[in-house]
Amino acid sequence: MTSGLAFALSALILSGPIVAFVPIGGGVSTHVSITGTALLQKVTETCRAVAEAAGHEFKPTGPSPGELVQACLGPTATGEVSGVKFYSALQEIYTQNGLVDWNFANSAPHHFNSEAFLEGRSLITNGMASIKANIRTENFKAARETLGRVLHTLQDFYSHSNWVELGYTEPYIALIRPDLPLENLADIDTATCSDCATGTCPNPILQNILNERKLTSGYMGILSAGKPQGKCSHGGEADLSSTALPRGGISKDQSRSDNEAFHNAAVNAATAASLQLLEDIRLTVGNNDFLRLMGISRSSVVCFVIDNTRSMSDDIEEARKAVYKIIDTKKGTQDEPSEYILVTFNDPHFGPLFRTTDPDKMKAKISKIKASGGGDVPEMCLSGLQLALTGSPASSHIYVFTDATAKDIHLKNTILALIRSTKSTVSFYLTAGRRRRRRSVRAASFNDYKDLALASGGQAIHVSKSQLAQATDVILDTSTSALVTVFQSVRDPGKPETFPFMLDESLKNITVYITGESIAFTLTNPAGVSQSNIETVGALALIETVGNLRRIRLHSDHQQGSWKININSKQPYTIKVTGQSTISFIYDFVESFKGPHPGYAVLSGLPQAGQPATLILSTLGRKGPSSISVENVGLLVSDTGAESNGMTTEMGNGDILVTVDAVPAGEFVVTLKGTDKVSSGAFQRQSTTQLSVSKVNIQATVDRSAEPGVKFNLPFSVMTQGPGGTFTISGRNDRDFVMSYPKSLSLTTGTYSNGTLTITPPSNTPSGTDVTLTLEARSSNGVDSNYAVLRLSVVTKITDFVQPVCDVVSVFADDCPHDMSQCTFFDWKLSANLTDGNGTGIESIALRQGDGTLSYTSLSEPSIQASYNAPCCSQIVEFVAIDQVGNVGKCYHSIVRSTGHAALIPSLPFWLCLLMSVFLFGP
Repeated sequence: MTSGLAFALSALILSGPIVAFVPIGGGVSTHVSITGTALLQKVTETCRAVAEAAGHEFKPTGPSPGELVQACLGPTATGEVSGVKFYSALQEIYTQNGLVDWNFANSAPHHFNSEAFLEGRSLITNGMASIKANIRTENFKAARETLGRVLHTLQDFYSHSNWVELGYTEPYIALIRPDLPLENLADIDTATCSDCATGTCPNPILQNILNERKLTSGYMGILSAGKPQGKCSHGGEADLSSTALPRGGISKDQSRSDNEAFHNAAVNAATAASLQLLEDIRLTVGNNDFLRLMGISRSSVVCFVIDNTRSMSDDIEEARKAVYKIIDTKKGTQDEPSEYILVTFNDPHFGPLFRTTDPDKMKAKISKIKASGGGDVPEMCLSGLQLALTGSPASSHIYVFTDATAKDIHLKNTILALIRSTKSTVSFYLTAGRRRRRRSVRAASFNDYKDLALASGGQAIHVSKSQLAQATDVILDTSTSALVTVFQSVRDPGKPETFPFMLDESLKNITVYITGESIAFTLTNPAGVSQSNIETVGALALIETVGNLRRIRLHSDHQQGSWKININSKQPYTIKVTGQSTISFIYDFVESFKGPHPGYAVLSGLPQAGQPATLILSTLGRKGPSSISVENVGLLVSDTGAESNGMTTEMGNGDILVTVDAVPAGEFVVTLKGTDKVSSGAFQRQSTTQLSVSKVNIQATVDRSAEPGVKFNLPFSVMTQGPGGTFTISGRNDRDFVMSYPKSLSLTTGTYSNGTLTITPPSNTPSGTDVTLTLEARSSNGVDSNYAVLRLSVVTKITDFVQPVCDVVSVFADDCPHDMSQCTFFDWKLSANLTDGNGTGIESIALRQGDGTLSYTSLSEPSIQASYNAPCCSQIVEFVAIDQVGNVGKCYHSIVRSTGHAALIPSLPFWLCLLMSVFLFGP
């Protein structure tokens, strides 16, 4: 990476001088800086490798996430390419990194405090195994969450131990290599520090510890000042042990005049270690899946949930045509979906979930759906939707096709929680179908689908089966890159009203959607030109009506400025304005926390009622966050238009801390208004997902993975700020694993009550399986409730930590000329044996460097013979062998030939070149 590009990319995450190892939102954030620097460097390396392999140049036009993603995707990404998914992936990792300081503040292994080296190393290596298993099963969100936590623990080693005081500048490779011993650890009886009365001594480590190169770390006393005699403390106001002899501390979390050199060395080592860990993951999963882990893809995921009962044969055919149309019109463009997902349902069956990045495989899969059975409505629609929501990435577009109500209506609150947690958009295509119902726990109706669509920012489209082909054009609109919502609102009951909205110069392909019955409207542009609903082809737009949907596609000229649409109806209706633009934002509601490293934690459920709400909002402009200015952030009630404006505090790099004194009652969305500095014009954006407030709070944390066949206990706590009493507890998981939990808890206002959920994954659960848990607490009168959505990874216990081994059998390079101008006419060859010893066996072998051809014998053999042939111009070969559990072995070889202008190393005798061949195992 060039220094200029490195500086530009670092600007994405660096918000000031590096002064403290603190979590996200805690001011200047070195954990975020270290993590961001490492992630961006590794993403850049990966993008460059992918681009070179595809035969095009990787050359970002600027430092913004969108420009980086566009360069990474290559020359086909010629239109609007948004960096939202990439930026969101980074934020997920940063957030989980910071939460370690909240959820595990008093856990020595999570921070390498109190000489907990073996336990800390286990957290890292077990976490790495979980990450690799998750990626292999395409559970990228779970992998990102674990990655954030693992990186925090790894980085803390360099700040909390005496590694840099011992003179080491490189990372401690044994922390990510469980097959290597942790050596020279100070035992419990060995004194390690001298007394520091001022608390800020340059280096209180005892000289004999430095001479013997003993490894120690500071003891952290959050609840007690006690520590073993003679041991170092962590230090700082939150560490009670720092006042006990020997006083002071060795933490390098903060840069001070007495430890600036050690702090900087710790930052450098932690950054290098983070890169080392990321490279190990990248080698295991490959470049493409590593980029998917980082959220780098062309556009949103498109997910279909289809009722496959007999009456749905026409609907299935139209859904099939919609998929074919998306694939055929968008394949190879920047709007090509990054992934396709399909879930079918009927009664009593639903699923399994099918996913693929290959459009031809999606075509083949959907072509095999056959309509059969049915006749006894309702169906298992919400079970299929739950599977789609938990199996799709965040912010996916999900389309449900059905002609029946939901039998499993008891899942409605769970679906609402998943929609709000994932910020995915769900639209229903409801066709006139079966009328006969049988009794269910609660009579479901199409209004339940409408509620879910509104909560997600999607639409409930009622059409006849003959109209479905027209209605599916909405899928083409929304399965695009850089899709943003400009404005949306709902009126129930309906009333005549005029809705203003601002269109900016960056917006393309602007579409207005109105759903409802008996709708009349007039659209007016900034110049005062109007078009009514009866003019299907007018001065401003093309208007298409299908069922209860009006689709208004604005002409591409003269769009910028203040528009308005007047709707005249007393029936319920919704309005939504969308377009394509790289001006966007992401947000999370947060709560502050105290402790050694205070910061902000993302809320799992709804904001608290009766209290100020805080959110962290990250903006993205056409040329990065600095290319827009934010003027207003507010919470807009969807069905009244009432707005609560927030007080904003710039946190740097486009991140804004927003505080709203009074959260509005009812369902609301987040609004953003500002100025695009590129065009000097005003813009507005809205979030799609509707939220509300609650007086209930649920706290629960998943701190490790589960094992197949082993019970997993998840403690949780529930509190209410409203009236106390008995609250109903309900828990669900998307895998139908056996669970137990208290069905109710007695709550006292302002006090947490505790419970434990136990879940047991079956013994045959594949390693890497991701389980989504939803916990809900509801008051006895049903007035107030809240939820927590958690992800649990099921990972088979790893016992194989040995990496594959490479032994060179022969190298034939005598024919390679000294005159490199003749190198294309000659070849060289290498033969090697690859083995995995007593491990799980080699799963894959891949070429990483070299322009030659790599071949090898069957991977099922205990010893694999590999052959490499290359032109003499290509003097380096590197290939990797990965075993069944993700251990990586690397083979590297260089033939050495002098040239008239440049050479790898000076020419040497061939036998000496062989001796100098390097075979590396590990990262």
